[in-house]
Amino acid sequence: MDLVDTVRLVLKQKGQNVWHISPEACVYDAIEIMADKFVGALLVISEGKLVGVVSERDYARKVILQGKSFKQTQVKEIMTSPAIFVTPEQTVQDCMRIMTDKHIRHLPVVEDGSILGVVSIGDLVKWMISAQRQTISQLHNYITSKYPG
Repeated sequence: MDLVDTVRLVLKQKGQNVWHISPEACVYDAIEIMADKFVGALLVISEGKLVGVVSERDYARKVILQGKSFKQTQVKEIMTSPAIFVTPEQTVQDCMRIMTDKHIRHLPVVEDGSILGVVSIGDLVKWMISAQRQTISQLHNYITSKYPG
């Protein structure tokens, strides 16, 4: 595990569940799915294509703070569009940079128009922590002469 590992490897370990909703659905339905699936964002898909991402942050800022009704507001009114996404060959480091620069917490992974999965900031932090643990273990083994080779 390393910062230069590809997102494909992260998805392989994490799994490729993709939770999504239609842009015409009401925000209440989106929040209900997020709560049920324990996720902070959903992909917004129309006619099989990724058209945006809707997150808990969108809900808080664009519905609650603006006094809108979450049962009468459609997802397309609050989603982030166009969706920012990465390819499976981009690195963990690339994703962290994009998330930091764009102030987002979820990145769809798309290859040739097909959605392969979603990585969250939490997924990437877990990957980085595992990489650091592995490096520490290797250094410890090297120092104590247990290093293979």
